[in-house]
Amino acid sequence: MPEGDTVWQAAQRLHHALTGEQLTRSDLRVPKLATVDLTGRTVLEVAPRGKHLLTRIEGGLTLHSHLRMDGSWRLYRPRERWNGGPAHQIRAVLGTRAWTAVGYRLPVLDLLRTADEHRVVGHLGPDPLGPDWDPDRALGNLLAAPDRSLGEALLDQRNLAGVGNVYKSELCFLLGATPWLPVGALPAERLAAVPVLARRLLEANRDRPHRVTTGRGDQPLYVYGRAPRPCLRCGTAVRRGEQGDGSRARPTYWCPSCQQGPAPPPPGR
Repeated sequence: MPEGDTVWQAAQRLHHALTGEQLTRSDLRVPKLATVDLTGRTVLEVAPRGKHLLTRIEGGLTLHSHLRMDGSWRLYRPRERWNGGPAHQIRAVLGTRAWTAVGYRLPVLDLLRTADEHRVVGHLGPDPLGPDWDPDRALGNLLAAPDRSLGEALLDQRNLAGVGNVYKSELCFLLGATPWLPVGALPAERLAAVPVLARRLLEANRDRPHRVTTGRGDQPLYVYGRAPRPCLRCGTAVRRGEQGDGSRARPTYWCPSCQQGPAPPPPGR
């Protein structure tokens, strides 16, 4: 599941492959960009911003993409077989003499002026993996809505950018709070630790092929995806619930013994 670390890795791969190279192929397979041709322009940079990818191109243009749940960018050498999915799932192709970058299942693909990037990422909070990281600002954003559940506040990219459903569950476990505990009910010292822990987890995993939050390769995650297996700390069965506004409910995992706070409300409420 793409989160801030996944997007950072994708940006690094694309940046090293494409930056400084002239595009020899440009194929953007979404209706609004179907007539756009970037051939002949040089790629200047590929930068991550939270869960967003910004491919900056000569002429003051930025190709903006978002991976959402299962999008991906794959890199291929000339004559290498493309194996990221069926052809109808391809949304973008950017080719140079040495590499071809293929975007699969991209739910968001826009071309805009680089000077207008704020239109698509200006609402985001500080990025734990970005040069704009500011833990005090992230903490202030969280504190602005003390009655909001911790899990929903962590997923809100306006508070801090890059935390997704996996890290939400893992962070709540490390904080000893259920995802439904109001932000303001978290003890002050643990609340202050939220931005620090978020950055630590994302930084630790940005260069890894698989996420590890436990320090154990055989059991890489504390709670996410582990229900109903026993908690790695106390042995209690990990539980699974749904969290969200109803339109975007997401699976959420927690240990009822290690994490203090309310459980999810009954279905339909």
